[in-house]
Amino acid sequence: MPAPRVLGGRYEVGSLLGRGGMAEVHVARDTRLGRMVAVKLLRSDLARDPSFQARFRREAQAAAGLNHPSIVAVYDTGADTTVEPGGGRVELPWIVMEYVEGRTLRDMLRTDHPLAIEECLSITEGILNGLEYSHRMGIVHRDIKPANVMITPAGEIKVMDFGIARAVSDSSATLTQTSAVMGTAQYLSPEQARGEQVDSRSDLYSTGCLLYEILTGRPPFTGDAPVAVAYQHVSEQPRPPSALAPQIPPAVDHVVLMALSKDREHRYQSAADFADDLRRAVEGRPLRGASFATQTFAAAPPTAATTVTPPVAVPVPVSPPTGALPRVSDGDPPYEEDPARRRWPWVLLIVALVLGIGGVGYALLNNDGGSSSGEQTSSAPATVAMPDVVGSAQADAESQLTRLGLTTTVTQQADDTVAEGNVISTDPEAGAQLTVGTSVTLVVSTGSNAAVVPDVSGKTQEEARAALTAVGLSVGDVSTGDSPTVDKGEVISTDPAAQASVPKGSAVALTIASGKVTVPDVTGKPLADAVKQLRDLGLSTNSTETTVTTDADPGTVVTQDVSPDSSVDVRTLVNLTVAPERTATESPTSTPTGSPTSSASPSSSPTSSGSQTGAVGTPTEDGNGQ
Repeated sequence: MPAPRVLGGRYEVGSLLGRGGMAEVHVARDTRLGRMVAVKLLRSDLARDPSFQARFRREAQAAAGLNHPSIVAVYDTGADTTVEPGGGRVELPWIVMEYVEGRTLRDMLRTDHPLAIEECLSITEGILNGLEYSHRMGIVHRDIKPANVMITPAGEIKVMDFGIARAVSDSSATLTQTSAVMGTAQYLSPEQARGEQVDSRSDLYSTGCLLYEILTGRPPFTGDAPVAVAYQHVSEQPRPPSALAPQIPPAVDHVVLMALSKDREHRYQSAADFADDLRRAVEGRPLRGASFATQTFAAAPPTAATTVTPPVAVPVPVSPPTGALPRVSDGDPPYEEDPARRRWPWVLLIVALVLGIGGVGYALLNNDGGSSSGEQTSSAPATVAMPDVVGSAQADAESQLTRLGLTTTVTQQADDTVAEGNVISTDPEAGAQLTVGTSVTLVVSTGSNAAVVPDVSGKTQEEARAALTAVGLSVGDVSTGDSPTVDKGEVISTDPAAQASVPKGSAVALTIASGKVTVPDVTGKPLADAVKQLRDLGLSTNSTETTVTTDADPGTVVTQDVSPDSSVDVRTLVNLTVAPERTATESPTSTPTGSPTSSASPSSSPTSSGSQTGAVGTPTEDGNGQ
């Protein structure tokens, strides 16, 4: 059997896991760390193309800086030189990634659909958690689709394949010199389809398309060619998901349609906002952001006092950008429809265009005729007074404005004085005279922007992360430190400290216990002091008297068996050797202590027995008080 292929001197390449339009993914073994990894190899037939080389390197650079539980980690990258059949040599780059056991969301949809609504929303929230992190790190994925989402047997969500990801500061650049648009047709944002600048909100649109598909079993737009699907993303409105799956509640409809707004200013502005409304939809709480998108699908009723004739809707086709038509990756197979049904949208579109243009011409002719004859052909538009809805709940304010024939646009703003969900201000302000149909902007409070750092000391890192997320904070830098009182792997402290007030969205640094302490130097200290110092550090002690002659003071530590400044586990035993208590000794010329003159002779020399025993303090002297 041939020897396995080894990359970088350490990765033994194994069986094929999958193949895409640009690369192959193999299981591999990291011989240095003894773990299984996944290795992505650029296809050899594309290795000579500089644009594919650049895209492959960009994936490694984009994903290597991301470290999040919902993103497949990148461990290493490199390139091997291979020899082609003709003898030519080519650099074949590779990326080493986290090996994730599980299956893609695409595979799950093929076998498990329909999914429960709660499961659909949970999967989408996991994707949004990963995107919130990557967007905060300045990376836009640009190719969110079911085939790029892994689900582990434990239900964990992993976003992968940052192959066309770009930094936000560079997101306006195209990926090829022909200004081609990369991505998968069913999940392209309108701005991607038009070849415009892309930002994080494009990922949210793609996530909305993905959520639409896992709820209903089909993407919001389908067609027989990628360009036709891209055209629909630009110019057509999707049907509400509940039109295909009646069990979907209105709140979920609103969230999906908000995410699929053509104008990115009217979409969710962050993945966190999108995920928050998903949770609110599941829990039956009022939505924060999903109000604008519903206006496209529900017209405001006329007031009782006035009758408003709605204008004739004239569909205006949006042309693709000049130059080359968008090139769309077919990483996911196009959704198949019946051929006869494919033709009907185009037929209807042409009919609508003809009728619309005819209606506009007819209206212009009537207006000209009326003007020339001096007759008034239309009445002044109806107006209403803008009510004062400041301080009202968002739903109440929208209902009141709708009854007056006005439409609403909602923006959100933190406010420490206005309760969450209530209106802070309106544009126009109360009292203004407005034409029926005017859009009113409601500025709605998201509540206080301040959050109090919870006390997470003694909790595991995951428990701390959950506690911080619950109050609107995130985990920042994680470092380790020594602590004799906190178990290994638990939080010692946070920065900012517990109970500190910080803006929501702030990152809190964690210091995690290493389970170790540094041993101090206790030699020369009294035994009691040395034992206390070591035990305060969580260390155990044992002491014995030395049998070696020493000049050290009695009862002081002579040696310790663990070197000072050593880093050891908490509760490690440190053995101490202590200088013994001194005993009275006799000199060769001393007089026995029992001699009558040992202590009373006035002419005793300095070396007499009495002087010597007095120096060492014998019990006899202590007892006699001499």
